Amino acid sequence: MFDDKINMQVPFVHFRVRSLGEWTDTNTDTYFKDKRVIVFSLPGAFTPTCSNQQLPGYEKQASVFKEHGIDEIYCMSVNDSFVMNAWGKVHEINKVKMIPDGSGEFTRQMGMLVKKDNLGFGYRSWRYAIMVNNGFIRQIWEESGKMDNCPDDPYEMSNPENILEDLKYEKETAGHEKETTED
Repeated sequence: MFDDKINMQVPFVHFRVRSLGEWTDTNTDTYFKDKRVIVFSLPGAFTPTCSNQQLPGYEKQASVFKEHGIDEIYCMSVNDSFVMNAWGKVHEINKVKMIPDGSGEFTRQMGMLVKKDNLGFGYRSWRYAIMVNNGFIRQIWEESGKMDNCPDDPYEMSNPENILEDLKYEKETAGHEKETTED
């Protein structure tokens, strides 16, 4: 687990993004400054769990996340921009924004870069999600069993339903705390 990163600033990283046929240089500020966002990171575009469950699950729940004060939802993977764009297009993703961590620099600085040589992938991201508020990590959902060449592909903690439950609880608790302090 990387709970020690809660309340830390996300790593400052530059991203090379292909949009509308042009290269754009972005960085972490582009995605995180003055926003409350959910980032889910996964082993790879076009892989079974990522394509059949995780990406479409977040797309389907995007409006519910907005109701809970989330400004943007980002999907990050150690894939290049061409792959991420094609993957989003194939799955008709319109609400979730893709972040290509092509060199794996953000993932490495987050401590989530793992070897997936057993699957022929090379280095990829461990599956996790984070809530980032104005560039600072506020909550983390990391799949268990993180290791190089993991024989399994766990997907439980970082699914959108689990995160929404935590956001609902946070909202309920905040309302209760406000009532208690006003009495």
